[in-house]
Amino acid sequence: MELSERITNITAGGSDGWDTFYRARRMIADGIPVTELNIGEHDIRTHPDILNAMHSAALGGHTGYAVVPGTDSLRSAIAGRIQARTGVPTTAANILVTPGGQAGLFAAHNAVCNQGDTALYIDPYYVTYPGTIRSVGAVPKAIITTPDTAFQPTRAALDSAAPGAKSLLINSPNNPTGAVYSRATMESIAATCQQHDLWLISDEVYDTQVWDGDHISPRALPGMAERTLVVGSMSKSHAMTGSRVGWVCAPEHVINHLINLATHTTYGVAGFVQDAAEFALGQGVSVEETVAAPFRRRRELSLSVLAGQNAVRAVPAQGAMYLMLDIRATGLSGEGFANALLDAEQIAVMPGESFGAAAAGHIRVAMTIDDDRYVAALKRLVAFASEMVEQ
Repeated sequence: MELSERITNITAGGSDGWDTFYRARRMIADGIPVTELNIGEHDIRTHPDILNAMHSAALGGHTGYAVVPGTDSLRSAIAGRIQARTGVPTTAANILVTPGGQAGLFAAHNAVCNQGDTALYIDPYYVTYPGTIRSVGAVPKAIITTPDTAFQPTRAALDSAAPGAKSLLINSPNNPTGAVYSRATMESIAATCQQHDLWLISDEVYDTQVWDGDHISPRALPGMAERTLVVGSMSKSHAMTGSRVGWVCAPEHVINHLINLATHTTYGVAGFVQDAAEFALGQGVSVEETVAAPFRRRRELSLSVLAGQNAVRAVPAQGAMYLMLDIRATGLSGEGFANALLDAEQIAVMPGESFGAAAAGHIRVAMTIDDDRYVAALKRLVAFASEMVEQ
């Protein structure tokens, strides 16, 4: 008997981009100390007050089946946050609570893509994007960006790819590049979607991590609320990665159908976890700023370490918890450099090729360990690259 083509084709028969990460974890399991700069996991844990709220909710009995769309109070809290940040009228009816942002991406593509539809996404991209599109039976098609435009998609590239497509997936602030899409870029995206009748799926999980520029949700642009599905999450904003609380914000009729999908797949999110998320949102923006602060600080530390040398060049990091580094001066691919660095220095980074063709010759560094260890590791990385350039 054979498995379905849909399940066996999620990675298109190739790598899922995590090979170097898995190799680093095997080294750690074998007792080899590895400095991990490869995964977007906060070095601080979920705040004890949030955990206490989760504990109290569980002890209080909120451990049975929760309402599938999400509790009314959490949906209202998420809607209030979105309305406050974007100015777009938003109610609980516009929100579906999901088990994390990844489940939200899957749900959103299920909502707008039929079998065989072309679904666009921007390259470089988060590693799961093409697989998520394939998992709903759609056909992924990349729109290539370049370092010359700071990895922001151009109107020409968008319009060239759009004919015949059904949807477009964007991510700003962007993982892996750190690009924060400008208003001009967002207006180009909106114009392309309207001209070619595309659904827009906007992954905004890093909306609290903006170091340069402003976060613009395309749902707030004229004519876009009715064709935009926004994916959000508590993972990055509140250091709740393991709690698996995300959402889709969309027109009410879309949410009604997504509730049917959730009923037949996840059947909701644990009630005590939702209560903790509601508590966390109720603490206001100060909590989000506290969670984001280490990455803002490490971005500045990174620029100091990288100054005055030519072996490693930083792509302007406007947001998110990552630094994209151009290592083409070493003569190695991103994958080759990442593996050589892991062998020689026991420092684990993600190869740029894990995030698409546009990121070839780059590596992604996650700024997710304490300042002193981070600076020391980055200095070792630069010294390693400099030796290669000098050879």
